[in-house]
Amino acid sequence: MSKENFQFQAEVGKILNIVANSLYSEKEIFLREYISNASDACDKLRYESLQNSNLSNKEDFKILVSFSKKNKTISISDNGIGMGKSELINSLGTIAKSGTEEFIKKLENKNEKNIEQIGKFGVGFYSGFMVAEKITVLSIKAGEKSGWKWSSDGKGGFDIEEDSSHKIGSIITLYLKKDAMDFLENVRLNNIIKKYSDHITHPVFLFDKDKKDYKEEQANQSLALWTKNKRDIKEEDYNNFYTQSGLNYDKPWKVLHNQNEGTINFTNLIFIPSEKPFDLLHADKKVNIKLYVKKVFITDNCENLIPKYMRFLNGIIDSEDISLNISREMLQNDPVIAKIRNNIVKKVISELEKELKNNKDNYTKFWENFGPVLKEGIHEDFTNKDTILKLSMFESSKKEGWTTLDDYIKRMSKDQKEIYYISGESKSNLLKSPQMESFITNNLEVLFFTDPIDEFWIPNIDNFNDYKFKSITKGAVDFKNKEVNKKEKENKDKSFEKLTAYLKSFYGDKVKDVRVSNRLTSSPVCFVADESSMDIHLENILKKHKHLNEISAKILEINPNHALIKFLNKIDTNDKKNLIKVKNISNMLLDQANLLEGIPLDDSKDFCNKLNDLILLSIN
Repeated sequence: MSKENFQFQAEVGKILNIVANSLYSEKEIFLREYISNASDACDKLRYESLQNSNLSNKEDFKILVSFSKKNKTISISDNGIGMGKSELINSLGTIAKSGTEEFIKKLENKNEKNIEQIGKFGVGFYSGFMVAEKITVLSIKAGEKSGWKWSSDGKGGFDIEEDSSHKIGSIITLYLKKDAMDFLENVRLNNIIKKYSDHITHPVFLFDKDKKDYKEEQANQSLALWTKNKRDIKEEDYNNFYTQSGLNYDKPWKVLHNQNEGTINFTNLIFIPSEKPFDLLHADKKVNIKLYVKKVFITDNCENLIPKYMRFLNGIIDSEDISLNISREMLQNDPVIAKIRNNIVKKVISELEKELKNNKDNYTKFWENFGPVLKEGIHEDFTNKDTILKLSMFESSKKEGWTTLDDYIKRMSKDQKEIYYISGESKSNLLKSPQMESFITNNLEVLFFTDPIDEFWIPNIDNFNDYKFKSITKGAVDFKNKEVNKKEKENKDKSFEKLTAYLKSFYGDKVKDVRVSNRLTSSPVCFVADESSMDIHLENILKKHKHLNEISAKILEINPNHALIKFLNKIDTNDKKNLIKVKNISNMLLDQANLLEGIPLDDSKDFCNKLNDLILLSIN
């Protein structure tokens, strides 16, 4: 029979140009597509042979990737169901269809839902034109004697002619472009197969046609670990898979392996690492979850699959229910993705809850590695924020190590109505904060919020178990039934009225107010923010990252029991003889308050000069 020429249906030239240049981010994906299609063909024949014993393939199903530097070709062959002439025309002659899609429609008409529904993607075959100037397909359909050859340069159309020179199945041969010769390397092809098709059910073999003594080598595992029953998997198997799959190089802290059936069918094999990766806190750190559709790798960059606050997770999700866009690289905003995401989040949170309850020491190891990231969920995940807060751990002024909010509340005195906290860079620095002094004296426990994210979730949380959060660096503090007596404070406020008025006038707009403090015991002064203002530490963070132009004026609190404040209170500020001394001390107090909060001084040299003057004054 002579060669027949057919024109591609639709504007194939334009579409092929999109496929070759825009659709796929990496050209190596063509091999993934062809191996996936070959696997589909094997699955089809396996199913059809159950219905028709005459189609039974006596050979084991396999896929062969062969290459020849001499001929500049790569071939992908399978012993699957193959295609007849009409299928070659309809399946490879248009963009809108694929053999698999037609096959699934036929099955749906028979109401046979038990077949593995794979490969509804449509344009994978044409990805070969990214690397090939010409493609041929030799195919004999199972149950037929005649075979056919399809060939095209991907430009205007394709040719079909009879060719029965091969066995049942298909052989796709790519004649490579000059810029694609790097694919004719054993190592390169082997790595691509392992990367994208390591868990295809059928074995994939690699073969060098140019070497006479070269034997076929299996390049993939051909068994997806996550498809096995977890009762049949040893811990060692999980550990080996974890490292060999490039998920990480430590040992997993926890393994979550579930086969989920219901409205959505998917399998998850998720690992929580035991060590923190170096780039965990980087803004562009991606979730290391590989998405598969029926054991075919789709992407490891599906942003909607796992929330950013769980970017410490590694592993695999495999589903046949995920809707895909025209490219497997570009997933739709599919509701199935959202449902899988919610399911995974619940599973991870549940596992963490169990570990916190049953093995707090082990949970603490997890928290030290990934706590700062998980806490981002309090800010980002409205649905789960309360649960994540319950899982959160903090350092404390009264306890070594870490504490949960539940444990903090258990240690509270009966009359305490708020959860006290202070924000800063480290526990060691915060313990030295002047605002901590009366809390230590009065034996009141304060939590240390030392992660930047803490400043952002606090405004979203009204309370925890009916206890409100109270920053000890904001607003007034009421030490009920403690050493500080209200009447005594009122008397001291009156005693220092002139000094506070003078300092407020002297500082001008550098401070919002000056008042007598009940939180200081040893330091002369400290800054606090107004109750409705931004926390001091948050302001510093925003200013540092240039999200804020300037720091707002703070309330300066003075310690009425400090010798320096008492000295200033006795001096007649109207006496010109004392003017320089009072101004120097007042300026030094303001600079001291700024330094204690990490706020840069306007004039460091002037500060040093004033310090030297005071030293000389004390000497004289």
